[in-house]
Amino acid sequence: MKKVTERKWMIWVLLAVWVFAVRCLGGCSTGDDESGKVRDLSFTVVGEGEVPADLMATIQTKQTDPFKLTYSDDQNLYIVVGYGQQQSGGYSISVNALYLTENSVVIDTELKGPETGENGGTEKSSPYVVVKTELLENPVVFQ
Repeated sequence: MKKVTERKWMIWVLLAVWVFAVRCLGGCSTGDDESGKVRDLSFTVVGEGEVPADLMATIQTKQTDPFKLTYSDDQNLYIVVGYGQQQSGGYSISVNALYLTENSVVIDTELKGPETGENGGTEKSSPYVVVKTELLENPVVFQ
């Protein structure tokens, strides 16, 4: 009788561990945001003179701190990423990816510092990038 009780207890414990593992680990993912990638988006990096005036005014008020924002007109979506005030010049920003998923637009940018040995100057800078792409209603995810 004792063996039957121990066996039942062991089965219940194993069942509980299995249910716990399935419920807890089943929701985990690898964090790969490209799994829902629908397509790459074509884009243009917009020069300072081509940025809409309303957007430029907003950028100028925010550029001392890091910021991320979007702006749209009747035809285009503008995505802006600013990295805040840096101690010198010579910084550049690369757009590593801009793509559409089922429910969002994803942008991945990277701030690159002055090259080794490059004189960035002594003046502080506030690097930002303005990307223009097709007008989409999806929310933007910044990486």
